[in-house]
Amino acid sequence: MATKSLLDIEAAVTRLHKGEVIAYPTEAVYGLGCDPRNAAAIEKLLTLKGRPASAGFVLIASDYGQLEPWVARVDDALREKAMRTWPGPVTWLFPRGPGVSDLVAGRHTTVAVRIPSHETCRALCDAFGSALISTSANHRAASPARSVGEVEDYFGNCLGGILAGPLGKGRGPSEIRDLASGEVVRAG
Repeated sequence: MATKSLLDIEAAVTRLHKGEVIAYPTEAVYGLGCDPRNAAAIEKLLTLKGRPASAGFVLIASDYGQLEPWVARVDDALREKAMRTWPGPVTWLFPRGPGVSDLVAGRHTTVAVRIPSHETCRALCDAFGSALISTSANHRAASPARSVGEVEDYFGNCLGGILAGPLGKGRGPSEIRDLASGEVVRAG
């Protein structure tokens, strides 16, 4: 089954554009992602994870320009505070941009964004030309998948495929910080 579900970047981007959910390696675990502009894809991701829509998701991007459609304009000093930690394992809660779907931001007035240091994640966003939703590849109460086999065990043929590759050297989820206050919301 594994060889049929493995994708290269070009095939992964094609699946994302078709509204499918894919898996890919990140700094610490395999992630699940989809197009944040596609409500049906997000709803499928919510169902796959057993996650409430009110929780919202993290968006990853290869550069700040890909995040701009999702975040409200902020003071340069605040933006620079986040930029000093990127690329890297810190997710920042930026003020939510106008028109951002509740499926992306949940019930929050902020949107969680990150520029990862993992080259495959960044290459995927570059090839897709946009930020992507990123969440750990697991059911809500389970441990995140750390291999292609674990992703397949969790999701079988329910995904559009898996972009295989090595994980980064991270051991846990990204730290989450509030941009306005600097408060650590989740330790990394």
